[in-house]
Amino acid sequence: MNEADVAMKPKNLTMEEAASIPLVGLTAWQVLVERANLEKGQRVLIHAGSGGVGTFAIQLAKHLGATVATTTSTANVDLVKSLGADIVIDYKKEDFEKVLSGYDVVLNSLGKDTLEKSLSVLKAGGKLISISGPPDAEFARDIGAIWFLQQVMRLLSLGIRKKAKRHRVSYSFLFMRANGEQLSRITSLIESGSIRPVMDRVFPFEATQEALAYIETGRSKGKVVVRVK
Repeated sequence: MNEADVAMKPKNLTMEEAASIPLVGLTAWQVLVERANLEKGQRVLIHAGSGGVGTFAIQLAKHLGATVATTTSTANVDLVKSLGADIVIDYKKEDFEKVLSGYDVVLNSLGKDTLEKSLSVLKAGGKLISISGPPDAEFARDIGAIWFLQQVMRLLSLGIRKKAKRHRVSYSFLFMRANGEQLSRITSLIESGSIRPVMDRVFPFEATQEALAYIETGRSKGKVVVRVK
């Protein structure tokens, strides 16, 4: 955490809690506010609601006045409900694409199958925004990639973009970027109590490998933090 991050640390959080915010907070903000322009009364599906981005995005979407649906496992149903999720799909018991329809936005953080199934829950003009890929040509241009890499990324996303067009919705890939102004606004939401961090465990630095192994199990709730000092 650098000096700028410390200066914007929410006053009501510990250092460990504050460290869990920037990555997930900025990702959720840039998907829902910047890219989706999510508005009051709209409907959004947030996949993996008990994960780091999911737990933050649910709360942010509710703050914006949206109706929120999310997918999670049986063990985490109560958690995502406590964060404000209006509709919870237990993926072990239900297929979300058979239950939901007419949504304005989908935030995808999972694999190809979930990405493609998400198209069917969107209404015409809806937005499918993925933080897990595939990257598209617009992303390549944003990062200043050379022409060849732009074409590679265009081809990588060609299949999902064609399917999105058939459903009359849009597909885009988002990779979080640092933004101090957005982080300041997120800090204000946390200090006001509108959003709270969800942190699973804090590992000492010497247990970094154990922390990574724990994350890979897929059972963590919210963020896992490694304490450097």
